[in-house]
Amino acid sequence: SKRDTSPLRKIRQTPINPMATIVLPSVPSTNTWAKEHSGTLSHGDIVVAHDQTAGRGQRGNHWEAEPGRNLTFSLFLRPGRIAPAAQFLISEIVSLAVVKALRRHLAETASETVTVKWPNDIYIGDRKIAGILIEHAISGMSISHTVAGIGLNVNQTRFISDAPNPVSMAMIAGTEFDLPAIMYEIADEITRHTDAPDKTAIHEAYLSSLWRKDGCPHEFSMPDGTRFMAEINDVSETGMLRLNTPGGIREFAFKEVAFILQPQS
Repeated sequence: SKRDTSPLRKIRQTPINPMATIVLPSVPSTNTWAKEHSGTLSHGDIVVAHDQTAGRGQRGNHWEAEPGRNLTFSLFLRPGRIAPAAQFLISEIVSLAVVKALRRHLAETASETVTVKWPNDIYIGDRKIAGILIEHAISGMSISHTVAGIGLNVNQTRFISDAPNPVSMAMIAGTEFDLPAIMYEIADEITRHTDAPDKTAIHEAYLSSLWRKDGCPHEFSMPDGTRFMAEINDVSETGMLRLNTPGGIREFAFKEVAFILQPQS
């Protein structure tokens, strides 16, 4: 049989994280696999794929990832301290964990800021470096489990899909990164804040990390094609985007409004 030379192979011998790490050679979606095996997974377990063949974004978009070059993993959580009504807090925690890792590893090389494009895409400048898909299972008055899927462009340097603005850590830093180390760094940060969430501090950090929350008006579009200029005001506890529009403050749920991206040169 062909010898596995994937950098993800090291995960099997990396005892950094006491929780289980399930390494899958190829899977359509780590989130789907985690949900299907939720009965056997524990809080903090990681499901990681060498090759994710049908990764999904928030809008159903395909996530392009060259096998063995990027991180495509799902973190399984049982967030007992977070109520269903406050589930967007988990989205903030996950986004901030990715932002923190990127800011640390790219501090010397990134000329542009790492930010969160509402609700939870991760950008460097106006280019997307990570996508996040969070799925909850609600049981009564609690979240029975959460699957947080993260696709992070790490060592891939050429993108062939029609994604408008991809970038990777290697493209920015000019060097390759250790995939398992970055994955565990992000997972540990998420688990730590999920176990002891400081709601106010997390929300403030999320707001201060928002892409285009700069006090200036930016262009948005609605599903019917209507475009308008507005300034980001806030994000509600339930994840609604609050915009200062010419007609006053308006709230939008995900998919009710979209940012207009400027073409990349």
